[in-house]
Amino acid sequence: MKKTIDDIDVCGKRVLIRLDLNVPLDANGNITDDRRIRSAIPTIKKLAGDGARLILMSHLGRPKLDANPSDRESFSLSPVAIRLSQILEKPILLTEDCAGEAVSKLIPSLNDGDVCLLENLRFNPGETIKDKNAASNPALAEQKRTFAKQLAELADVYVNDAFGTCHRDNASMLTVPQLMTGKPRVVGYLVKRELEFLGGAVTDPKRPFVCILGGAKVSDKLGVIRSLLQKCDTILIGGAMAFTFLAADGIDVAKSLTEPDLFDTARSLRKDAGDRLRLPVDSIAAAKIAENAETRTCPDAIPEGMMGLDIGPATIAAYREVIHAAKTVVWNGPMGVFETSPFDTGTIAVARAVADATDAGAITIIGGGDSAAAIDRANLSDRMTHISTGGGASLEFLEGKPFAAIDVLDEA
Repeated sequence: MKKTIDDIDVCGKRVLIRLDLNVPLDANGNITDDRRIRSAIPTIKKLAGDGARLILMSHLGRPKLDANPSDRESFSLSPVAIRLSQILEKPILLTEDCAGEAVSKLIPSLNDGDVCLLENLRFNPGETIKDKNAASNPALAEQKRTFAKQLAELADVYVNDAFGTCHRDNASMLTVPQLMTGKPRVVGYLVKRELEFLGGAVTDPKRPFVCILGGAKVSDKLGVIRSLLQKCDTILIGGAMAFTFLAADGIDVAKSLTEPDLFDTARSLRKDAGDRLRLPVDSIAAAKIAENAETRTCPDAIPEGMMGLDIGPATIAAYREVIHAAKTVVWNGPMGVFETSPFDTGTIAVARAVADATDAGAITIIGGGDSAAAIDRANLSDRMTHISTGGGASLEFLEGKPFAAIDVLDEA
């Protein structure tokens, strides 16, 4: 267990907080979903209320300043600073850059309870240099370390509250706390909650433990399927990835998305899993992805010229029965092309079943990304036990991969 912000004294101290404020923006630079900002608020309020001098840092998007100088404006954290200020009802100072002399001169002017936000970390190329690349390239290693050192020297305390990037070795996530040895290095409330729920699901789940996996590709979920087969009572498969398994079983899936190079792997997984790995027993097919497209319910093969785009009613009924009986549910990935009606029916039905399971006392964990978006679309967010802020991070955590950015922090 890691130390948290509740375990340290921050009054009058400069506290550097790594957050994941990578929110989606529309073409006009307006935030379209502020979930990640709202998720960071409890930690910010706690530290500011305790008299800390807060230095927030985050990345936003994938700016390429060398190729596109205009990305400095397009990927500025200015909209995030404005939204933070609105929620906290206090001014948020946004620095002109994420590090350097101008920033280091500004920090001493902060008073107890003040909050400043460093500009987009990815404006500095040192942020995203991977350790494996730095290990074989001294110039890259020095660039990454120099940037991390500039950040580390700003503060007396380091807080990691960016679960969505905990699986990365970015300078702000790993090199900075490595350089702050001897200073408090702890987790915030968001990361604490993620570790408690995801960690509990992996190490000591209430049973039956059911995992629902969807999305486009088996290759994206192969590691987590293998890992969860050692822990779960049942894995329910949906989305386009189901058609790789079905095609491997010899079912004609017509134009449905498949990964033929994984047919042997899919057959092997099915053999190892037995009845613990459940596939759709029917599908909703159409010739194209379009609003109100003409559809057909297919109990077995998909007709020529069509593709499977959602789970069918018999699958919904079967999956609902399994979910309702569960005591722990982890869901990552939609059951179909849920962004387009009528192919959202299966995903919405599963979301309602998971909500019902929560109401019946189950622990229900939504693995971020599209699953979280589907829950929002169905207006069911308040009926889930926990909605993760890290899609890729939550998958890797469930897979059992170590997170160096967590390991480096202080033990309780």
